[in-house]
This record gives sequence, structure tokens and C-alpha cells, in this order.
Amino acid sequence: MLDKKIVELLNDQVNKEFYSAYLYLDFANFYKDKGLDGFANWYNIQAQEERDHAMLFVQYLQNNNERVILEAIDKPDKNLNALKDPLVEGLEHEEYVTSLIHNLYNAAYSIKDFRTMQFLDWFVKEQGEEETNANDMITKFDLFGNDPKGLYMLDSELANRVYSAPTL
Repeated sequence: MLDKKIVELLNDQVNKEFYSAYLYLDFANFYKDKGLDGFANWYNIQAQEERDHAMLFVQYLQNNNERVILEAIDKPDKNLNALKDPLVEGLEHEEYVTSLIHNLYNAAYSIKDFRTMQFLDWFVKEQGEEETNANDMITKFDLFGNDPKGLYMLDSELANRVYSAPTL
């Protein structure tokens, strides 16, 4: 049986991961409206990943005979105007999610909940990759995004991304 506070934090993380999926769908829609299908593809895949992350937390709770509590998912509230805005907001959001994972890990560590710590190890690594990817997107946009041909090439590169389900 998991500690009550850990269960509360895990359930909260389920909601945060579903919010992340909503946020990235919003980013995908922004880019689709701008005619940047590659950027839209990249964020649609991000949304799929976030849904899978939420389901991993759901499965962990269920595997530990804990009740999953689904809350309302907030509407994304980011103000998107410039083409770079979703990239910057995406990095900030990934940094926020990293802080949530670290907080959850710290709570598990403080009560010596080794099983939850082991489960969270994958998410700690994943968040490092997510932040790197978000930073790389900003760097590439800064290098090529202001040139129409460069933006076209970057959009074409992002269109080639395919979805790969996470494995723990």
C-alpha cells in the first residue's frame, strides 16, 4: 500500500500529464492554422506521449491497488502569436513538469518508498530528454526560422517524426 501523500501526488500527476497533452494539442492546432504541418505533427506526437505518460501513472496506481481520481483538465491558456511562442512555452512547461516529477520523487525518497522511486526513475530521465528536445527546437528555430527556406526545411524535418510508445 502506498503512502496517502504519494497517492495524492501521483493522482495529481495524472491530471498534469493530461493537461500537457491538451497544451500540446493546442500548439499543434496553432501550427496547423499557420500551414506548418511539420510543427503540428511534432506537437501532435508530443500530445500522444503525454497521454501515454498519464496512463503510465494510472497503471502504476492501479498496480498498487490505489484508486485513480480523474479531475477536470484545465483549458490551455498560453497566448500564442509569434511562430516561436509555442516553442518557448513548451520549454517552460517541460521545466515545470520536471519540477513536479522531482517533487514527487523527493516525497517518495523522504519516506523511503523505493518502489515509487524506481518507477519515477524513467520519468526523471524522460524529462531530461524532453527539456533537451525543447531547447533544440528553439535553437533550430533561431537559426532557420526567420528564413522562409530554412523554415520550410525545418518544417519538413519535423513532419518526418513518427510516434513511438514509451517503454519503462
